[in-house]
Amino acid sequence: MVMQYKLKTEKRWKKYPGKDKLELSTTKYDFRLLTKDKKKLLVEGSYTKVLKRFRQIEFFKHK
Repeated sequence: MVMQYKLKTEKRWKKYPGKDKLELSTTKYDFRLLTKDKKKLLVEGSYTKVLKRFRQIEFFKHK
């Protein structure tokens, strides 16, 4: 899975570097989660929403 982010005012998505490397708070950004080949959008929205879905997928993948 690939996590991407962008400022709400921007159009271009960037690779997510990690929460500690963001310049502003997570509320100023949009986030999305894509499949590994970047062909299918799994979830898009706030940081908490995307991370919650990421954890759900990881949990069931390793079960």
